[in-house]
Amino acid sequence: MDALTILWKQLNAMWVAAVASLPTLVIALLVLIITWAAARFAKKIADKLTARTHMRVSLQQLVETVVGIGIWVIGLMIAATIVLPGLTPASLLAGLGIGTVAIGFAFQDIFQNFLAGVLIMIRKKMRIGDLIECGDIMGKVEHITLRETHVRKLSNELTIVPNSKLFKEPVEIITDADERRHEIIAGVAYDTDLEQARDVILSAVKGAEGVKAERGIDVFAREFNSSSIDFTVRWWAGAMPGDMHRTRDAVIRAIKRAFDAEGIEIPFPYLTHTFKEPMRIARADPDAMREAAE
Repeated sequence: MDALTILWKQLNAMWVAAVASLPTLVIALLVLIITWAAARFAKKIADKLTARTHMRVSLQQLVETVVGIGIWVIGLMIAATIVLPGLTPASLLAGLGIGTVAIGFAFQDIFQNFLAGVLIMIRKKMRIGDLIECGDIMGKVEHITLRETHVRKLSNELTIVPNSKLFKEPVEIITDADERRHEIIAGVAYDTDLEQARDVILSAVKGAEGVKAERGIDVFAREFNSSSIDFTVRWWAGAMPGDMHRTRDAVIRAIKRAFDAEGIEIPFPYLTHTFKEPMRIARADPDAMREAAE
């Protein structure tokens, strides 16, 4: 009976304490509801303010996220001090600091991606819609979050890239400018007049569709190849891969038509076969070789 009495007293004391703490819990719950409403309202205000500044979409998302997190941190601290009166803001911040260090070691990669996402959103380069190349990943940036970036490949597959990879490794932003330089190699036969060939190539590329002739066209003799003398042909066109393919097609077609019109040969590889064994027999016995030929 003594054990049952002690148990009953403890349960009764717990029930009384729970009932006594109900008003405190209700107030803490109201604080959380107010915090939720305040965070939503603050995000809307931040969205309107950042929209007026013509800020990048990724940076707008960062501002909204930081505002929301800040309001939630304050609301949770107030609710915690209401539920636990002995908990002061100073002790809560101290415990939060120790907990942050422990969590940081446990989730190092997550926080690394988070910080990289913040820095990526702050910097001006690599906007949504840019075509980028990082290692073996090439595609268009569709979405940037605090932890990862969504890159749509040119073949339409979606690649989710951790932000730490994009921050630590070199990233080539192909569409950073509206135009970029493209090039091909054009070869002519060894008996071709190189000055004439250069003028023909230059004239053909100037008239090709999509080529920005006003930005200049380069035609340089490149090297003595095995069957040809090669020219490096460079021109300016749009930065997108589609622009590159279209203008390259137009340039190659134009050069081929111009070479055909001027009688300039585009050589194919020549092979010379040397038969050493018959030559040795011929030198040793010329009469036998003549008989074999007859």
